[in-house]
Amino acid sequence: MDFNDTPEQAAFRAEVRTWLAANAEAKTGSKRSLNRRIDSDRGLEMAKQWQQKKADAGYACMHFPKEYGGQGAPIIHTVIYEQEEAKYDVPTGFFSIGLGMCAPTMMAYASEEQKQRHVPPMVRGEEVWCQLFSEPGAGSDLAGLRTRAERDGDEWVVNGQKVWTSGAHYSDYGILVTRHDPTLPKHKGLTYFFLDMRSPGVEVRPIKQISGASDFNEVYFTNVRIPDSQRLGEVGAGWQVSLTTLMNERLAVGGAPPPDAADLLALARGVELEGRPALEDPATRARIAEWYVEAAGLTHIRSRSMTALARGETPGPESSIAKVVSAPKLQEVSSYGADLLDMAGILTDPQQTLSDALFQSGYLYAPGLRIAGGTDEILRNIIAERVLGLPGDIRVDRDKPFNEIPSGS
Repeated sequence: MDFNDTPEQAAFRAEVRTWLAANAEAKTGSKRSLNRRIDSDRGLEMAKQWQQKKADAGYACMHFPKEYGGQGAPIIHTVIYEQEEAKYDVPTGFFSIGLGMCAPTMMAYASEEQKQRHVPPMVRGEEVWCQLFSEPGAGSDLAGLRTRAERDGDEWVVNGQKVWTSGAHYSDYGILVTRHDPTLPKHKGLTYFFLDMRSPGVEVRPIKQISGASDFNEVYFTNVRIPDSQRLGEVGAGWQVSLTTLMNERLAVGGAPPPDAADLLALARGVELEGRPALEDPATRARIAEWYVEAAGLTHIRSRSMTALARGETPGPESSIAKVVSAPKLQEVSSYGADLLDMAGILTDPQQTLSDALFQSGYLYAPGLRIAGGTDEILRNIIAERVLGLPGDIRVDRDKPFNEIPSGS
């Protein structure tokens, strides 16, 4: 594992720092970040403007091929840029699914004409994409999905429901996995598409979250017609295409937002516990130290991924390890910070409490992060089976036709 930039990488990092310093505002501890000060509609417009600015400067998706809007650069350049951009207060998050999951899937399976049509607008921020995978009865067990696709000439007619679809309410397109044949085993009867989210029969219903936001949605399909030309992969190969998306998803959602140990350290300096600064309390210092060690471990895990990327290799299970540690840590740090705030810990208005309600918002956000991109339990299974080589779970439905699997209804 190499913690240092090569001379070429160091030169590129210096170039990126110069450009960001001239075009964006550095983050400070004195105010809430831009992403927490703006509503969804205004945030999307600002994010599109920023993405276009990055694309014009050649910093958007640099590892994508030039013909699809990138620069054909090593993926480590994209990693370096994202590391430096994280230090600046810019609108983010609206394109992570499209660029991190949908675009790689399109580049792997779409026709050349479709790639030329759809990937560059994603890179420039002109079109937003979502991922239509999870269902009420098929989240962790994605292959248990029930949304049906029935062939009708050169089209497919889709009926069913998806849920927890992040950004569906402002997305232009989506990738969709469906069941075309319930008489086959569950992993073999799936077919994969992309579709226009404004197609007749698509209904998006935002879900109100505990935080008050509505970042994800239920999506209903009622006789939605999708041309067969928008099928990705062969009929029945939907699971294989889905794995391409899921592998990229692990990289896209491997980390967690603040607060972290450093934020908790700053808070402990400014609040009192039994009449003295909380940082003087041995138990508080011990807890912060534990989370600091976890944060350092995550940094080293990400360095392993960066080293693999720099060598042109595919990262291994590091992203699963990073997520299964970072998401629970976010919940624990946020909960402890809210406790240190005492009665002010129940306030969620950033104007009325210390730290701009960073710990309160982190606590409300963390449970969703522990589900998104693979639940804690699924990720532990991946690590156990594929890293440690432990025996897999017994799967009695492996070779059964899907319509013969008991549904519990």
